[in-house]
Amino acid sequence: MAMLKLLIAEDEAALCRSYSLTLREAGYDTICASNGSEAWQILEREHIDLILTDLVMPEMDGYEFIRSVRKFNCRIPILIITARADFPSKQRGFTLGADDYMTKPIETGELLLRVKALLRRANIASDRQICVGRTVLLYDSLTVTRGASSQTLPQKEFFLLYKLLSYPDKIFTRVQIMDEIWGSESTSTLQTIDVHINRIRRHFSNNPDFSIVTVRGLGYKAVIRTAKERKE
Repeated sequence: MAMLKLLIAEDEAALCRSYSLTLREAGYDTICASNGSEAWQILEREHIDLILTDLVMPEMDGYEFIRSVRKFNCRIPILIITARADFPSKQRGFTLGADDYMTKPIETGELLLRVKALLRRANIASDRQICVGRTVLLYDSLTVTRGASSQTLPQKEFFLLYKLLSYPDKIFTRVQIMDEIWGSESTSTLQTIDVHINRIRRHFSNNPDFSIVTVRGLGYKAVIRTAKERKE
């Protein structure tokens, strides 16, 4: 089973390394960013299961980073770790969409408990999955189920669909998709993505929960259909 991937946004390099070491020893994969802007760029190209973020950072602070994340993903757990212990800071963080709040200095054992609890609440601690209507994507088995129907997709097709459905209505360019799914060193052409998109559309042409939309001149996005549009 692939490790869950955690993004740490912290401008103090020593603290970021400390958090990362603690989390890696507990079995998580980690990526560090020195500010909100760098963290946002990572989030655009990587699948992230949970975010840990400071509030006071250069370029883009934690508040703006959380606001940006919540515009595109309402589900990913966000844990604030900051020196700000005052109520207004906590209130603002939770209002913007944070799920939990820790005040520095933190105890590593408590950090692990908080992370585990947030992942459990997000229903991804034991299984990485996305639920879209009645459609469920199971990351570790590359399987898409809906009711009694089940399909196991080729790896690239599944990762592509999972990426798009993780961020509904967010447009991904072909270059972004190529870099994350195929890797920046891949010799495949951008037309390869179009071929995989067409295969995904054929697989799920009758699925009422979502559709993959071409945004001319830009790339692709997933659109989640409302209950009224599903007409079930």
